[in-house]
Amino acid sequence: MKRAAKPEPSRGNRVRESREAKGLAQGELARRAGLTRQAVYAIETDRYQPNVAVALRLSRILGVPVEDLFAPAASGPLVEGEALDGGAGGGGPRAALWSVNGRTFVLPLATLGPPLSYTTPADGLIVARAEGGATAAGRLRVRLLEPAAGFADNVAVAGCDPAIHIVAERLRRERAPGRLVAWPMGSTAALEALRRGLVHVAGLHVVDPRSGESNVPFVRQQLRGANVTLVTFASWEAGLLVAKGNPKRIRSVADLVRRGVRIVNREAGAGARMALDEAISDLGLDARAITGYTHEVGGHLEVAGAIAAGEADCGVTIRVAAQAYGLAFIALRDERYDLAIPETAMTLEPARILMEALNSDRLRHELSALCAYDTSQTGQIMSRSA
Repeated sequence: MKRAAKPEPSRGNRVRESREAKGLAQGELARRAGLTRQAVYAIETDRYQPNVAVALRLSRILGVPVEDLFAPAASGPLVEGEALDGGAGGGGPRAALWSVNGRTFVLPLATLGPPLSYTTPADGLIVARAEGGATAAGRLRVRLLEPAAGFADNVAVAGCDPAIHIVAERLRRERAPGRLVAWPMGSTAALEALRRGLVHVAGLHVVDPRSGESNVPFVRQQLRGANVTLVTFASWEAGLLVAKGNPKRIRSVADLVRRGVRIVNREAGAGARMALDEAISDLGLDARAITGYTHEVGGHLEVAGAIAAGEADCGVTIRVAAQAYGLAFIALRDERYDLAIPETAMTLEPARILMEALNSDRLRHELSALCAYDTSQTGQIMSRSA
């Protein structure tokens, strides 16, 4: 009797290949991952797309990054671009690409960390070695997933607002020519990326301590001589995020110096870090007396994640982070999150796509309902500064 051929490994996942390389039977992998053998078979033959939690479990068991396990096959042309975020490409092959002023940039999605690295669509797969040897230092070669170089219409936004992904989803639903690629970082770093011509847009929320004005003075200070348009994304509440029920009875920044209170902080240059430092200065406190002041994480949701995991008791962030993790929130002030766009880019396709999305009533309603943002000024041009 002729033996049935094994199903060919999926072009888009390496689960079976990785399982066999580790010497695991389907049943053993299923047991370790908390799945049925039928589910593992369906995943390996591309009949079932696992959710993020299952994908991360499989990745951990097999010792293979998620990006490698579920990277789709690339069939498009090779493109070479400048590597971003240290872009060695060693953490996984999936990458997002975009172009700014004739320069092509490659962001390895593995650098975003879970779950963003898994949920952000890729434009192509990084090729570790190209014909003729290794790629040049600081540059990566990418095999595109599609025949056409659609990444040319992508909009790269550097910033820290997690709700920017709602705009990305809105563009996807409307089948816009390009898509929005969010590159998470703090306000100062985002403006620096914009100044260096690495992104199309930078998001920031920095309140001037002297005038109380949002963002405009900071942009003028950081981007001297540059013509930049500031467009409002939304306004939100910034404050102290604490554990559910607030067991440490934290009420204000003054409580952070109490014994037994640990904080988690944002990196220097982030808007939340500036807000905390301003409050510390106003109260005449010594930052060195605050336990955890040097414990830094890279985003609003990361602050919430650390508190939810019990690694800290408090952190400065925005209300949407508290909602995402079911934590308590103590509002300190209102802030406006603006998007800085160079004047020279305002007439280009990426900026046009973004402005259309921001002026959509559907987007405003979704942001307001999901994040409790104030969207009354969303899409409005707040400043054209030199």
